[in-house]
Amino acid sequence: MASTQGTDASKASLRKGYLELCESMPKVFSARIDGAVRGMLSRLALYRGATTILFYLPIHEEISTYPLIEDALLAGKRVVLPLLDDTSSTMQWYEIKSMSEITRGSRGIAAAPKGARPLGLHDLLGSLCLVPGLVFDAEGYRVGYGAGYYDEFLAFYPGHKVGLVRSVQVSSNPLPREDHDIPVDVLVTEGSIWYCRKL
Repeated sequence: MASTQGTDASKASLRKGYLELCESMPKVFSARIDGAVRGMLSRLALYRGATTILFYLPIHEEISTYPLIEDALLAGKRVVLPLLDDTSSTMQWYEIKSMSEITRGSRGIAAAPKGARPLGLHDLLGSLCLVPGLVFDAEGYRVGYGAGYYDEFLAFYPGHKVGLVRSVQVSSNPLPREDHDIPVDVLVTEGSIWYCRKL
């Protein structure tokens, strides 16, 4: 595990520090790392075997999922994207059938395809969710952008949770956590696949 801010660092300071770290990376360098992360993910049996995958659309400097979405669609996998509902502060999920259906909605997250119905938890049984974050620790806890949408959803999510992260965004110290924080099951970096818990 590569980088650390210490256990006494607040979520706000971690968020600020890791966002600055990501933004300071040369684009060519981060693009190369991100390609290697996607390559490592393709080796993960959980990912290869999943027929339904919940993707995020990258905001700021998160690892891009667009190539993964395109590959999943070509492979005949069910591709699902999040939609944020600011009025209820919840996240809903919608299936897309092609790259042309991807549009940006609230906070830069996907907007629902026209006429699509939100999926229920029963629709997501046995699926795999790719989870974004600015920094993760070895137990799978993360610091994101602070809105709490993912933690609220993951508390009831019935599938496996995989964090995509560059190795410089993995803390060697435990991150601050609250009762509502939900860890991922697996971390995938450009150089390793790390199981945070026994599956």
